[in-house]
Amino acid sequence: MDFIELLKAVLFGIVEGITEWLPVSSTGHIILLDEFIHLNVSEDFKEMFDVVIQLGAILAVIVLFFRKLNPFDGKKTKVQKADTWQLWFKVIVAVLPSAVLGLAFEEQLDTYLYNYVVVAAALVIYGVAFLFLERGDKTPAIREVHAIDYKTAIFIGCFQCLSLIPGTSRSGSTILGAILLGVSRSAGAEFSFFLAIPTMLGASALKLLGYLKDGASATATELGVLAVGCVVSFVVSLLVIRGLMNFVRNHSFRSFGIYRIVLGVLVLAWFILGN
Repeated sequence: MDFIELLKAVLFGIVEGITEWLPVSSTGHIILLDEFIHLNVSEDFKEMFDVVIQLGAILAVIVLFFRKLNPFDGKKTKVQKADTWQLWFKVIVAVLPSAVLGLAFEEQLDTYLYNYVVVAAALVIYGVAFLFLERGDKTPAIREVHAIDYKTAIFIGCFQCLSLIPGTSRSGSTILGAILLGVSRSAGAEFSFFLAIPTMLGASALKLLGYLKDGASATATELGVLAVGCVVSFVVSLLVIRGLMNFVRNHSFRSFGIYRIVLGVLVLAWFILGN
């Protein structure tokens, strides 16, 4: 195995683990990271790697929220188990809009939207949206994730469709939508994490199956890169998710809005001056 490539995979795992859960766009950051650090792998493998590396991040959500998400927990009452099943049904319903659009327009999205202009524009636009949304201190109508009803869940799922645009951020669009719908930051963040499980599992499975179906084979170094990337993204995600949940209980998303705007402007400047 190439030790340098494994070190690069560590960096990709760190970026994935941080940006997947913060409302700053993991896809956008991975696209930008590709401009500066190139993995010495095949094009087909890299395309698969960028998606499947999310599996480590997903596992972190499952580990951290296992009891809340487990409807078979013997320590739960019948009512609590029923609430858990209802939560899963709401998550599945919320995933449907983005799943349908993603499958229908996957090729067009990859062809026309995966570029620095779209990423930079999305970073700035949603950064401004967060600043606008966080004006004042509004009292949310829904404070607990179990209190989210089906109508609200579906609308949050519609906001997740916006994350098909690179640079938007899946967590950012769903949390933003949840807040607009009267959900507290902490409940919106939790629901966003839960939405990630079927969303990212489905995307990873489709990308991996497509890679295998095309008859592609990975070298030992490529397999090592994938394994290292997933493990690192899992460990980093554990820390980031815990930190974000503590952060949102006492702080707004204004700092993320400012970060997005600054990064978007820097991205545009970098590529315009570079070209």
